[in-house]
Amino acid sequence: MEMVPSTMTEMWTTMGSTIASFMFIWAIIRQYCPYELRRYFEKYTHTIMTYFSPYIKISIHEFTGDRLKRSEAYVAVEAYLSVNSSKTAKRLKAEMGKDSNNLVLSMDEYEKVTDEFRGAKVWWVASKVVSATRPMAYYPEQEKRYYRLTFHKRYREMITGAYLEHVVKQGKEIKMRNRQRKLYTNSPGYKWPSYKQTMWSHIVFEHPATFGTMALEPDKKKEIIEDLVTFSESKEFYARIGKAWKRGYLLYGPPGTGKSTMIAAMANLLNYDVYDLELTAVKDNTELRKLLIETTSKSIIVIEDIDCSLDLTGQRKKKGGKAMADDEKERKEVKEESSNSGNSKVTLSGLLNFIDGLWSACGGERLIVFTTNYVEKLDPALIRRGRMDKHIELSYCGFEGFKVLAKNYLNLETHPLFDAIDGLMKEVKITPADVAENLMPKSPLDDAEKCLWSLIQALEEAKEEAEAEATAAKKVVEQSQDGGGVCSENCLAEKASE
Repeated sequence: MEMVPSTMTEMWTTMGSTIASFMFIWAIIRQYCPYELRRYFEKYTHTIMTYFSPYIKISIHEFTGDRLKRSEAYVAVEAYLSVNSSKTAKRLKAEMGKDSNNLVLSMDEYEKVTDEFRGAKVWWVASKVVSATRPMAYYPEQEKRYYRLTFHKRYREMITGAYLEHVVKQGKEIKMRNRQRKLYTNSPGYKWPSYKQTMWSHIVFEHPATFGTMALEPDKKKEIIEDLVTFSESKEFYARIGKAWKRGYLLYGPPGTGKSTMIAAMANLLNYDVYDLELTAVKDNTELRKLLIETTSKSIIVIEDIDCSLDLTGQRKKKGGKAMADDEKERKEVKEESSNSGNSKVTLSGLLNFIDGLWSACGGERLIVFTTNYVEKLDPALIRRGRMDKHIELSYCGFEGFKVLAKNYLNLETHPLFDAIDGLMKEVKITPADVAENLMPKSPLDDAEKCLWSLIQALEEAKEEAEAEATAAKKVVEQSQDGGGVCSENCLAEKASE
């Protein structure tokens, strides 16, 4: 009886010594054996083991090729396993799901889960490969993540066919259910670290604007909605006519007329993500192309105030005299501003290729939206049909738009003061933003009638200012005619302001 513990002790001692020796030898090999030789040894060892193993392995990597775009297959598998792994995996990672109301669970790294399909058992493993190169001082090591599927070779035909189709289909459906729409923005090129997997940063898109809350005429609102819905349902039509599935919208009008709100309403109507592209942060045309590649389908790419972003304002128009000198001065100022804001070298040609060149066809179901306060400044080549397919003018607020805002802000559909407001709006130009500001209660004691009187007062003041400016301009014209001289429009404006 006393011999058994002694034998067991000796066995464990021998085993521990053997393992320690093996680990020591392996550490020596890893430190002093050349990396190429180790890779050669591991390669052929793996080949020999695979020859005798009855199992087949399929790897699905997050990025393929030059890491230009995240693999759709990887995303689908990730979504599929987020549901199937939550019941069996012991290590999970969590992130916020749609509307930030629930957590979505998925496999943690190096976790293994089992799945069954038509009686066949398969295994999924979430893994990653760390780059062999030494990382920079301030950045972590580069990682390449992937999922590995393992199954018996007798199920090869079924797994590579029906099962993978099932995984991709289910993954896409799960992804759409849990999809949380996002608002993206690009960072300056010098801030893109080598380990970063995307050139876009994002937050959750939660803008509440809808077409129902916008101060637009009903006919115009209906026209825009029908155009957007028709586009989103026209995949086969665009394929049949041989065009990329995209559409350009140019939103123009005075400041405060709802151009940014329109973009949010479009995104909410179609359930699209929004990419807010800041051109002055883009180094050159190549980086602009890379940003385009990383955008997804079902998205809106937005360039706001494009007339201020870069020097793209009618460069090819020939002007003479003082007008040409003024234009040259303005161009230099824009170039200096662009230089100071990030030395952007994006050209008009590069932007045109971004909109409708060969690279614009990568992906599908995308809207490209430009906004501007001064449409006359833009180069005609930039906004022609085929690039900016639909031009939408957002102008001053009319009475129909006012009624929408009165319903939104004051919950009023009719009021005795509406007639007075209607009459004043026919004589005065006022933006929807100014109307909304006057209709907004400023204290708990402000009722609907007080807010309406505030708007009437603002309209009357605007009317008086417009009449005063018109009177002053008339006097200047009369004085100019009495003096026998001819005064330009700029001259009249300067004298009227004086």
